Amino acid sequence: MEYRKYLRNPEEHLESDQQKGLPVPPIQKPYPKDAELIDLVPQEKFTIGNNVNLLDAIDNRESRRQYKQDALTLEELSFLLWVTQGVKELIRDDLLTLRTVPSGGCMHPFETYLVINRVNGLKSGLYRYIAVGHKLLFLKELDPEKMPEKMSEINNRQAFIGKAAVVFMWTVRPYRTEYRYADDSLKDILMSVGHICQNLYLGVEAIECGTCAIVAYNQKLLDEFLEIDGYDEIALYLAPVGKI
Repeated sequence: MEYRKYLRNPEEHLESDQQKGLPVPPIQKPYPKDAELIDLVPQEKFTIGNNVNLLDAIDNRESRRQYKQDALTLEELSFLLWVTQGVKELIRDDLLTLRTVPSGGCMHPFETYLVINRVNGLKSGLYRYIAVGHKLLFLKELDPEKMPEKMSEINNRQAFIGKAAVVFMWTVRPYRTEYRYADDSLKDILMSVGHICQNLYLGVEAIECGTCAIVAYNQKLLDEFLEIDGYDEIALYLAPVGKI
């Protein structure tokens, strides 16, 4: 199988832009100064997730495709965003971050987008998580009546995805990792996004929710839905979340 060569580290590495002394790319995707930002519940104020044993969460972890029509609370959404991409500390002159998940060289090249169908206090729409600052960026309103069918179309007719309260969608900005690792970036990107989704699986167990990791989607349709170019930013992984 030809693809197996991508599982191997290159025998000879290209010189990275970091080694060339070029500037570090931004930690997160920029947004307009007048953008609509929504404060999330900070980690130190969480009242949920403390009563679940880690071993129980690991043992109970499974992919779940059936969800109630109940809404998530803003605290529950804040909690899931924190456990998947929360910033614990800015380091190296605020150019890198320590987060709740690992990433090679602390580069963390991912953006988290959300289709929010049912979260108390939030209108239905497309959002992006602003990890540095722990806020939500509102992008656009979505018709809640049409979203189940739209999500089904994007995800190869998997109808259960559109019935979730929230759909987490992760994109990668490859240059953030390429800057440091050049042609050895692919493995780190794929492993790192797996760390993120595994934390989501464990996080939902703490709040009586379920999720199911999805890679069977239409790349063109998902990139277009998120209004990204599919080159400098690429849709990579998604997971619906709902009450069980």
